[in-house]
Amino acid sequence: MDIEFDQQETAQIVASLRRYFREELDQDLGEMRAKLLLGYFQQEIAPFAYNQGVKDAEAFFRGKAEDLTATCFEEGLTYWTKKRK
Repeated sequence: MDIEFDQQETAQIVASLRRYFREELDQDLGEMRAKLLLGYFQQEIAPFAYNQGVKDAEAFFRGKAEDLTATCFEEGLTYWTKKRK
């Protein structure tokens, strides 16, 4: 699963990487090197975050599905009790 960014996202990430290197590491990172570094992160590191996101979503939906009756329950025959209020 390749994680890809559009041009605007790529530009923002590259700018952030360059700023990080400049302000935190006192190094100038050119645009080409920042793009190469981003490509490395996309290929090597991003799949870990993606997989964790899938696991978290699965756990969330499993929890909701296990308690579906409580989550999606609607009491019937309430016309008269709601009308009095």
